[in-house]
Amino acid sequence: MNEALLTRIAEALERLAPPREASADWHAFPAYVWDGKAARGIDPLEAPALDLMQGIAKQKAAVVENVARLSRGAAAHDMLLWGARGMGKSALLRAATLAAQQANPGSIALVQASPDAGLADLFATLRKVDRRFLVFLDDLGFDAGDGDGARKLRSWLEGGVEARPANVRLAVTSNRRAIVERHLSEQDDPINPRDVIDDRLALADRFGLSLGFHNCTQDEYLAIIAGYAAHYGLAYDEGDALEWSKRRGGRSGRVAWQYVNELAGRAGRSLS
Repeated sequence: MNEALLTRIAEALERLAPPREASADWHAFPAYVWDGKAARGIDPLEAPALDLMQGIAKQKAAVVENVARLSRGAAAHDMLLWGARGMGKSALLRAATLAAQQANPGSIALVQASPDAGLADLFATLRKVDRRFLVFLDDLGFDAGDGDGARKLRSWLEGGVEARPANVRLAVTSNRRAIVERHLSEQDDPINPRDVIDDRLALADRFGLSLGFHNCTQDEYLAIIAGYAAHYGLAYDEGDALEWSKRRGGRSGRVAWQYVNELAGRAGRSLS
């Protein structure tokens, strides 16, 4: 087989190969989604106004301050936001990042990823970029049998040779404080029961900032609705708002926002 034929075969194979992923411009966007191999820029970064996020005042103040520190290049914590669904954990991370970007343009970006999507490659890439990053793992939870995933995340947080870079902090949201599943049987295990429970909690202990989010009270739920209604110029009835929450089985920031969306729909209005 002569050299010319080999060249034509190589060129044909090159044409059949999928195009290489373009390298992301890590300075161009306020947010990114990492799929394990490449990053996709997101612009704009959508987030609710911080003053409209009611019922989580202490959590909001702590997250906003921590993200602001990171954006300024000051010491900042990895964060675990855990607790009730629909109470604004993910929205707060987006809103705090947006606030930091407005205060220090170009200083920080949010990167959404998953723990099984090439985080080691992501960290190796971000380590070389002159910018700060908040890597966001949303709705994280490890099954009882997924010890490797939990241990790897512990190693990334601190103590491992592949720990996340100095210009990166992790922000994790989860419905459980311990992140991994726990069972009542662990309490009754006669063989080192404390060791089993301590291993479960070891992951949560790696986060410098751990904040619990709990279902809102009736007053907090109504205050959330009142804030949104005033912002968008919508009228509402408290009895109707409470009935809405009953039909959805609970009160939360998400349920309040869904009710506001319903109000706008009834009025023929858009919330965009």
